[in-house]
Amino acid sequence: MKRKMTVALDAMGGDNAPHEICKGAIDACKAFPDLEVVLTGDEERIRPHLEAASSEVRARLGVVHAPEIIEMDEQPAVAIRRKRNSSLRVAMEMVRGGEAQGCVSAGNTGAIVAGGVLVVGRLAGIDRPALGAPLPTVERCTFLLDVGANVRCKPENLYQFALMGSVYSRKILGVQNPEVALLSNGTEEIKGDESVAGARALIAESSLNFKGYVEGDDIAWGHADVVVCDGFMGNVILKFGEGLMHGAKSIIGQEVGRRILPKLGMLFMVPMVKALWARFNYERYGGTPLLGVKGTVIKAHGRSRAPAVLGALSAARNFIVGEGVEQIREELGKELH
Repeated sequence: MKRKMTVALDAMGGDNAPHEICKGAIDACKAFPDLEVVLTGDEERIRPHLEAASSEVRARLGVVHAPEIIEMDEQPAVAIRRKRNSSLRVAMEMVRGGEAQGCVSAGNTGAIVAGGVLVVGRLAGIDRPALGAPLPTVERCTFLLDVGANVRCKPENLYQFALMGSVYSRKILGVQNPEVALLSNGTEEIKGDESVAGARALIAESSLNFKGYVEGDDIAWGHADVVVCDGFMGNVILKFGEGLMHGAKSIIGQEVGRRILPKLGMLFMVPMVKALWARFNYERYGGTPLLGVKGTVIKAHGRSRAPAVLGALSAARNFIVGEGVEQIREELGKELH
């Protein structure tokens, strides 16, 4: 019999909480018989959304009452410290106390990062945790980090991101020998600012499969398995890619609506368009892991609906099954000592 694993889910985080969060929890328990989900938040608001689940699924859905909510516009570190009864803080306390093996939230990104550091705790040897996002590209899935945890980075931070990204790509995404690259403003060695140039020297001397620099347009073609950058640049790239996909979808719809022949042609292209959209839809890839902390912490998209919540819980489950935290700790021990 498979060992049950427990994931704490912040039911109040995100634009569509708690109803879509609860739907996603139900779907995840249906998909994974070894998964138990504990929803943290306002119990009176959560319970009605769980009634539609079967008795077998409801047996693996728990609720821990947490009356406070960390809003999207709150100061992250202040909120995580002061709101000790918030749904996010309670979920992370469960990870720190061993009641859950991981937690998932679609809430305030800064608060999730702050909670990862202040509540869950950093791994030894890691100065700053990083958020990583798997991106669908032409050639392969590229793991980009950092995508929002750290605005400014030192060379040592980028080097540590490269180590963690390589471990995640190899152990969780299944890439045999991940190619690691640094994002820069050109591929020549003379490019990059002091931080990027310093990181290049550190990574080149490590045992990582270092490819050198890549530019922004190289990411879309999948020129590396892992691309490392600071959180400001990574977040801009991530949001631009999402906006570009939604914008392209809208423009195509507008142009097709203006002409008769394209409307007829779209009838034959619908399966292809659906497959293309599914390939690049963020909901398919779940959440972004916060790497460098002592437990599994997954950040789901703020607009997450049930399919994205399911994806985020699946990402948490995979990280737990793959012993992601332990793998990163082990690799860090080899490289940094």
